[in-house]
Amino acid sequence: MAGSLVAIRDRREQVIARLGECYATGVLEVEELERRLDRAHGARTLAELEVLVADLALATTALVPTASHAIDDPARAARTQLSVIFGSVDRTGRWSVPRVLRLRVWWGNARLDLREASLGSGLTTIELGVRMGKLEVIVPPWLAVEVDVSSVLGSVEERHRIPPDPDPERPLVRFVGTVVLGRLELVSPGKAM
Repeated sequence: MAGSLVAIRDRREQVIARLGECYATGVLEVEELERRLDRAHGARTLAELEVLVADLALATTALVPTASHAIDDPARAARTQLSVIFGSVDRTGRWSVPRVLRLRVWWGNARLDLREASLGSGLTTIELGVRMGKLEVIVPPWLAVEVDVSSVLGSVEERHRIPPDPDPERPLVRFVGTVVLGRLELVSPGKAM
C-alpha cells in the first residue's frame, strides 16, 4: 500500500508539471488548467491521473517558444509609460518591453505576460506604482527576476530568481516601486517561484 501511495504522489507531481508546461506553451487555457489541477490534487489512483494528460500532445521545440535568451527588438523604446485608472490593461502574446517601463495602476488591474514578450539582453526595469489595484506578472521559468518593491497596507510576493553568475546576454527584469492598498503578484506557470 505504501508503495502505491508513493507512486501516486510521484505521478501526481509529474502530471502537475506537465499541465503547467502545457499552460505555459498555450496548449491549455487557465480555466482548463485550474480544472485539471483540481482533479489532479483529488486523484486517488494512477488511472485518474493518467486521464488528465492523455489528450495532451507532447510539445516539440518547433512549436514551443524557446526564449531562454534575449529576443531583442531593434525598435524597442528606451522608456515608456503605461497608466491604468479605473480600468484594466492586459499585455499578452508578442509585445516589446521597453528598457524602462513606468507602470501606474490606480483603482484598476494590469496583467503583463512576459512568456512571449521581446526582452532585450541585460537589465529591463519596471518602475511600478500600484494604488488600490492589482498587477499580475506572468513570468516564464527561464527569466531572471529581482523584486525591490515596498508595500503599505498591500501585498507583494517578493521573489528573487537570479542565477549566481548572471549572463549579460540574458534578460534580467527588475521590479521597483511601491504598492499601497494593492497587490503585486508574480506567477510562473508550472513552477513555484
